[in-house]
Amino acid sequence: MTIPRLLAVSDLHVHHRDNRAIVEGLQPTSDGDWLIVAGDVAEEIGDVEWALALLRGRFARVIWVPGNHELWTRSKDPVPLRGEERYRLLVETCRAIDVLTPEDPFAVWDGAGGPATIAPLFTLYDYSFLPEGTTTSAEGLEAAYAAGVVCTDEHLLYADPFPDRAAWSAARIEESERRLAQVNPDIPTVLVNHWPLTRLPTRVLTYPEFALWCGSERTADWHVRFRAAAVVYGHLHIPRVTWEDGVRFVEASLGYPREWKARDERNGTTVSELLPRQILPAP
Repeated sequence: MTIPRLLAVSDLHVHHRDNRAIVEGLQPTSDGDWLIVAGDVAEEIGDVEWALALLRGRFARVIWVPGNHELWTRSKDPVPLRGEERYRLLVETCRAIDVLTPEDPFAVWDGAGGPATIAPLFTLYDYSFLPEGTTTSAEGLEAAYAAGVVCTDEHLLYADPFPDRAAWSAARIEESERRLAQVNPDIPTVLVNHWPLTRLPTRVLTYPEFALWCGSERTADWHVRFRAAAVVYGHLHIPRVTWEDGVRFVEASLGYPREWKARDERNGTTVSELLPRQILPAP
C-alpha cells in the first residue's frame, strides 16, 4: 500500500488548454495525500475555483497560496476587485471549497516525514532583489526599464488600499512573521510561498533584472529562524531542488506550455513524471 505523501505544484496557469489537461490528470497515489498549490493557478477567480475544487475532490487536503497572477485585475475581468479586496475574495472562495489559505490556522502534517507545520505564506515582493550595480529600488527599477525587463505586475497588480506593492509586501511580511513566531517550536515547518524566500533561486534567471519582482531580502533567514524541513515556492518557472543551510528548497512549478514542452523534450521526461513534487517524506 502506498504511504500518504505531502505533494506540491505551482504555476498551473489553467487558462492554457494544455495546462488545464495536465491539472485534470493530477491524481493522488494514496487516499491520504495532501497537495500544496503554490500560486498562479489562473488570472480569473472562476478558473482558480474550478482548479482548486477539482483537486480538493481528489486530495485529502489542499493548501493554496496566492501568486501574482491571481491578484491581477484586467480591464475586462468579470470580478473587477483590486488589491486586498481581491485577495480576500480569493480566500473566501477557497474556504467555501475547503481549501486552506494563508489566513487559516496552520495544519500539521502527521504522515511520513512528519510531524511538520505547513505554513502557507503571502509575502509579495519589495524590489530589494537588486540588479548588479544598483543600490536602491529606484535604481533597480530604472535599470530594469532600461533593459526592457518589466513584470506585467506593474500594469495589472494593484495594491489598494496600500500606496504601493512594497508597502503591501511589508504588511504581509510582518503578519507572516507574527504567525510563524507562534508555531510550536518543537515541530519543523514546511514554508510555502509563491515568491522565493531567498535570493539564490533567482541567480539563474535569463533576465536578472526580473529578480526585482521575485521576493524580499527580509525573508532570507526564515528557513533557519522558523526551523524549516522544506521550503516550497514557484513563480520562476524553473522547477528544481536547491539546498541552503541544509534545508531543501523545491520549486514546484508547471509553467507555460512552451516551457514545459521544451523541458520535456530536452530532458526526455514528461510532466506526469515530475508533478506533483514530493515534499514529505523527503525523497
